[in-house]
Amino acid sequence: MLPQPSHPPQTDHLPQTNHPPQAKPNRLPWITLIVLCVIATAAVLRRAVVLLSPPSPPRFPDAAALDAVFFAHRTMTLIHILPAMCLVLLLPFWFSPRVRRNHAAAHRRITQALFALGVFTGITALVMNTHPIGGFNEVAAILLFDTLFLFSLARAYLLWHRGNIPLHRAWMTRAFAVLLGIATTRPVVGLFVATSQLTHLHPQQFFGTAFWIGFTLTYIAGEAYIRSRPATEL
Repeated sequence: MLPQPSHPPQTDHLPQTNHPPQAKPNRLPWITLIVLCVIATAAVLRRAVVLLSPPSPPRFPDAAALDAVFFAHRTMTLIHILPAMCLVLLLPFWFSPRVRRNHAAAHRRITQALFALGVFTGITALVMNTHPIGGFNEVAAILLFDTLFLFSLARAYLLWHRGNIPLHRAWMTRAFAVLLGIATTRPVVGLFVATSQLTHLHPQQFFGTAFWIGFTLTYIAGEAYIRSRPATEL
């Protein structure tokens, strides 16, 4: 008899292949978005309660002074901040990949609502700017960033209608980065108010500076986010 050919022992295991480990998604931009939206919403709700409630004894005199200025223009303030709050509440749904992939019709309606709310918010911000607390410094900050916001929103709208979705999303993200500067401004204002007894600064002196700090930080963060990834991944 001829010798039987020897076969290697069989195994139930498939050959191992070396797959590179998948990088964990960076959740910092998403967390930052949610935090800023929460701050902006809380600021609007707090302002609305103050404007619609009887005045109460203030803990901080400077905070009372700020409330008095907004109360003097209560109707215009509410017309500006309530649509802005609706816009902010829609932002997480617009940025959500799940909504964009699985609910295209709803995402399109959200986009349309954001355009309308954004234009209204930007125009009413210019009207509010006729009664600045921080003088020329505040006026200059609002004019610059509000113009940038409206320009970015208009650019995003044109790209959306042309079907250039990647660039549309980039310009929408830029517009919202400018918009959310109002949320970053709130902690800065709070810091100035809390330390006013040490610095002896009043709202008329620090309010414009707080706007420059808050809007600049958020705009830079937005630009860094846009430039850190391809337009198709925004």
